[in-house]
Amino acid sequence: MLIVTTLGLLLVAWFIGQPWLIERRRRRWRSQPFPPAWRAILKKRVPYLRALPADLQLQLKQHIQVFVAEKAFIGCAGLVITDEVRVTIAAQACLLILNRRRTDYYPELRQILVYPGAFIVDKVHTDETGLLQDHQRQVLSGESWSQGQVILSWQDTVEGAAIPDDANNVVIHEFAHQLDQETGAANGAPNLPGPERYRRWSRVMHDAFDELQDQADHGEASLFDHYGATNPAEFFAVASETFFERPGPLAELHPTLYRELCDFYRVNPLSW
Repeated sequence: MLIVTTLGLLLVAWFIGQPWLIERRRRRWRSQPFPPAWRAILKKRVPYLRALPADLQLQLKQHIQVFVAEKAFIGCAGLVITDEVRVTIAAQACLLILNRRRTDYYPELRQILVYPGAFIVDKVHTDETGLLQDHQRQVLSGESWSQGQVILSWQDTVEGAAIPDDANNVVIHEFAHQLDQETGAANGAPNLPGPERYRRWSRVMHDAFDELQDQADHGEASLFDHYGATNPAEFFAVASETFFERPGPLAELHPTLYRELCDFYRVNPLSW
């Protein structure tokens, strides 16, 4: 009896996970009217979205409906998950997947953990030989794990959305990492169509990253947060924040990088 039951569960899981069935569910969610209460949440929490053209607003709302239906939100340290939390996070995360002929909605992501404010994590550092060194406690506003989790501070999420032109948006930052991690460990090179795109991406990103590192080393001001000089993965995430929130200065100061990000994200924020 146990064997039959286990086999039955496996068959059900296999059936539910079939791509055609997943897409059928998503079409059903996208076709449903967008709840008026959710519209009020967007108006209150994500004023940035009012600048989007009507077609992108509609597309984004459809993506929000799928994202909220598919992803688990878990409140931590006493935070209660509400529609306000879900919709505010989903709206910003789905900005990064607009205009794709087909999207899997961050396929490796299973759950979003949300803390009331900044949270503390223990980081284990290794030396050049790979031996464990010390543990360091860090206070973070967000973190992206390749094991299917994004962790966010609700306070920083709200503040990042409220000011749409400061290039400081923790949700955009962490979900850029999720796109990066679709190809494995985050290295600043997300999934791209073919070797030539990877070569071009590498050249453009490398040049901008080197410039930021030099500015950070000399204490010079930069369009990008100096945190982006940490490594190529962080530079991609910081550049993504800048792309969506400060497209004008980015296009002016780094036109080649701006075009590369336009091609990747399939939108042109300057047109908004």
